[in-house]
Amino acid sequence: MLKIEHLTKTYGSRKAVDDLSLHIRPGEIYGFIGHNGAGKTTTLKSCCGILRFDAGEIFIDGTSLKADPLGCKAKIAYIPDNPDLYEFMTGIQFLNFTADVFGVGETERRERIRRYGDMFEMTESLAQSVGEYSHGMKQKLAIISALIHQPKLIVMDEPFVGLDPKASHLLKQTMREMCGSGTAIFFSTHVLEVAEKLCDKIAIIRGGKLIRSGTMEEVKGDDSLEEVFLELEDDHD
Repeated sequence: MLKIEHLTKTYGSRKAVDDLSLHIRPGEIYGFIGHNGAGKTTTLKSCCGILRFDAGEIFIDGTSLKADPLGCKAKIAYIPDNPDLYEFMTGIQFLNFTADVFGVGETERRERIRRYGDMFEMTESLAQSVGEYSHGMKQKLAIISALIHQPKLIVMDEPFVGLDPKASHLLKQTMREMCGSGTAIFFSTHVLEVAEKLCDKIAIIRGGKLIRSGTMEEVKGDDSLEEVFLELEDDHD
């Protein structure tokens, strides 16, 4: 579903992402971990067509992101770590705007807005201005908007930041449900316990370079993911 081949992104003389290759298949939850500044957000934004990259290729469902950016973006949902939403809109206006962008029909959008609004306890708040929302409410609205068009690939940057425990639990359930229907999920997180329990595969990045990837068993063996991550960080110091 997502194939990253030799991705390189440079800022000045610094390589934020250096010759990175990953393959995420339909139905997989793929975790992406690394310290601050490792290149996670740059990689995720490149996969969504937000950032141009200097070398390599990215394919979404077999289509080159460079060759057909709009076609690729129609299959993607992106949830940033700090949702920058249109604060002059109400919640329902924002969701309808998103549904319009992705061409979601009236019947489907009503059903999905009702379903996910109720699930994340946002239905009663949708008439409010987004500018009045707390960070957690904005995060929930961003999640609901990402699910409206039933994307084939969901890319998320620290999706659990700002969510209360119940919302985090619901998001994990929703992620598993989406993957059960064939959606692929690629997300970064600093919460290694969540990644260890939730992910089918994991990739560890440091200084823009991929230093380990594979199934959870291949990456961590009999150790915890936290132990492996800290050991790899020490080895590269």
